[in-house]
Amino acid sequence: LQFFTFEQYKKLLGYASLPPGLAFAIAGLGSGLTEAVVVNPFEVVKVTLQTNRNAFTEQPSSFVQARQIIKTNGLGFQGLNKGLTATLGRHGVFNMVYFGFYFNVKNILPVNKDPNLEFLRKFGIGLVSGTIASIINIPFDVAKSRIQGPQPVPGEIKYRTCFKTMATVYKEEGFLALYKGLVPKIMRLGPGGAVMLLVYEYVYAWLQDTV
Repeated sequence: LQFFTFEQYKKLLGYASLPPGLAFAIAGLGSGLTEAVVVNPFEVVKVTLQTNRNAFTEQPSSFVQARQIIKTNGLGFQGLNKGLTATLGRHGVFNMVYFGFYFNVKNILPVNKDPNLEFLRKFGIGLVSGTIASIINIPFDVAKSRIQGPQPVPGEIKYRTCFKTMATVYKEEGFLALYKGLVPKIMRLGPGGAVMLLVYEYVYAWLQDTV
């Protein structure tokens, strides 16, 4: 979904006569926002299951948990779409930086004729892209976790909206609290982001050659 929608937005923006660098970033933003709308309900179910303190044998299945969320809180921003704004920020900002940085820098740095060095060039740019995108978007990730996870006081909603949650975390826990989990996030999305971009690049090139 992430790469497919990126391609579609990139094609649409081709009609707008935007500078390529800006088009890549906007297409990335569009793909991230689209991705967020689709995945947010799954994120709500996932976080609910992960924070369930009951024994594993007593935990409901994903489908049963989703039905329970809908039955209790509906499909809105307190139910299956809880934390949507934070998820939009998380995916939108990440993809905007991720795609924008990668394709802009890749087009600036000279191509290596040696296939191995060219692979390392693209991998390095992808690694930096995933790392920078993770650093910039993690406050949205923290807000999303606070909103979708269990509230500090049962029955009382403390973390409700994205930016208000960020402000509360900053005020009560300090600036660095907005960057909790940054190291494991970078370890996952730095190399992982580079691998995804390389797979995308080579598959896209292969499809272009076959067509």
